[in-house]
Amino acid sequence: MAKGAILCVDDEKIIVDSVKQQLWNNFGNLFIYESALNAEEALEIIDELIDSQLKILIIVSDWLMPGIKGDDFLVRVHKKHPEIITVMLTGQADVESIKRAEREANLFRCLSKPWREEDLIETILLGMKEYEKPNDIG
Repeated sequence: MAKGAILCVDDEKIIVDSVKQQLWNNFGNLFIYESALNAEEALEIIDELIDSQLKILIIVSDWLMPGIKGDDFLVRVHKKHPEIITVMLTGQADVESIKRAEREANLFRCLSKPWREEDLIETILLGMKEYEKPNDIG
């Protein structure tokens, strides 16, 4: 049984499909893997998952997307759901946007495109440890 969801957000379908495939190859059915092609769609998915009582553990988001950029999206998510671990996967984010996401969205890590599967998996594993930390207290 899956213990939570990982949401991948990128306006390029090939990227979300690739991330989901790499996650599946490494974690199998431990998680539910969701994807969105823009931030607006991702926000709807987040609401649906939370309404269905499924924990969202990690969001892996692109920065340069039409509409809401990745840093704005992650800041919005963090304000509403500070427990979700946020990761940016991008080839084009400027330093200021990354710093803003670190400051205002508690950005866990930023990976550059093209990414190495090992780096993605290590980030997810470390993110899971980080997610579980507050639960260890009390």
